[in-house]
Amino acid sequence: MLNKARILDLTWVLGGPFAGQTLAQLGAEVIKIEPPEGDSSRGVPVYRFDGDSSFFLSVNRGKSSVCIDLKQPAGREAFYDLVRISDAVVYGFAPDVPARLGLDFESLRKVNPRIGVAQLIGLHDAGEYARAPAYDLIVQAMGGVMSITGSESSEPCRVGYQIADLAGGLYLALAACGVLYQGAREGKAAHAQISLLDCQLALLTWQAQNHFISGDVPRRMGSRNPMIAPSEAFLCSDGGYLAISPTGEHFWPKLCDVIGRPELATDPRFSDRGKRVENVEALVAELSEVFAGQSADHWAAALFQARVPAGKVMNVAEAVDQPLARLRNMVESVEKPETGNALNFLGNPFKYAAQRPLDYPPALGSATRRIFQTLCAYPEAKIDQLVQSKVLFTGEQE
Repeated sequence: MLNKARILDLTWVLGGPFAGQTLAQLGAEVIKIEPPEGDSSRGVPVYRFDGDSSFFLSVNRGKSSVCIDLKQPAGREAFYDLVRISDAVVYGFAPDVPARLGLDFESLRKVNPRIGVAQLIGLHDAGEYARAPAYDLIVQAMGGVMSITGSESSEPCRVGYQIADLAGGLYLALAACGVLYQGAREGKAAHAQISLLDCQLALLTWQAQNHFISGDVPRRMGSRNPMIAPSEAFLCSDGGYLAISPTGEHFWPKLCDVIGRPELATDPRFSDRGKRVENVEALVAELSEVFAGQSADHWAAALFQARVPAGKVMNVAEAVDQPLARLRNMVESVEKPETGNALNFLGNPFKYAAQRPLDYPPALGSATRRIFQTLCAYPEAKIDQLVQSKVLFTGEQE
């Protein structure tokens, strides 16, 4: 991250805060700007730790919380003072809200001619789509992913986590890096807009490209890959599933050897990649019988030793407890500063030198006084006056 970039994060709920946390993981200083009532995700049921919602905790590590009533002119002026000493602003308001609050790109670059603005919207920023609700499930539906998710005989399925929100957050973080780079390179303000729907369409990649070329419409195929065989999950003797995907030609005979069926490698039905796809049903029937004879753990270990692409289908508990998760520091224990109680969190996927765990997600307004004192040089009396007039909130009044 460019010289510890300072980013003002005005997002809430999931996708936007995930972007802010991603930027913090990249090394940015992220100041979370919250309204008086706080990010609505602070109240999401049902799992809580020390009074904090797991939903909020999952995407707000490494941030400072500043609480401002942006609807008040004095609150907007206080925010502008933060903009003056920051590098970028990210937000996810409905398209007409930023201009109404004086937070649109044109307004912000008058305050700071080098500011970067990364904006997340749902569908589009004009016309009948501008105010349309864009919840994750709806965006998944409109973005095509639900039509290709699930088994062939099932109803359309959403991806198991909020892929529309989270992919939007990743693209938003990347957009923030883009405007930061442009500001650093050209010395002037930059603006990028991300749509949740655009992100889902972009992720269709080769499925959409196949359609553009052939006119064929991709369909649900469960775990099966339509262009590679074998490439799907198989039921094993213990009721678990094993996913295999020997995509390179050199993997196919190795797989056949490990499972004790070397003759399948030269079977005329399966001897090359095209024939395996053409005869996938017969191939799956052969492999299903084999994999049903041993546990998923047995096959996963045997194929791993042979370096054949395969893995046990793990549930969430197994995934975060597997040795690799610990080896890669993808589970971290962090203490809540107010209580000293420790909680496990997912770790940082970006690995770099001198890395340390991100701080615990902030209490509402816990950094308001410190930020305005140290970064904006507000005297105590001014902060007290803004707190008393309910422009700023420090958590001290509650």
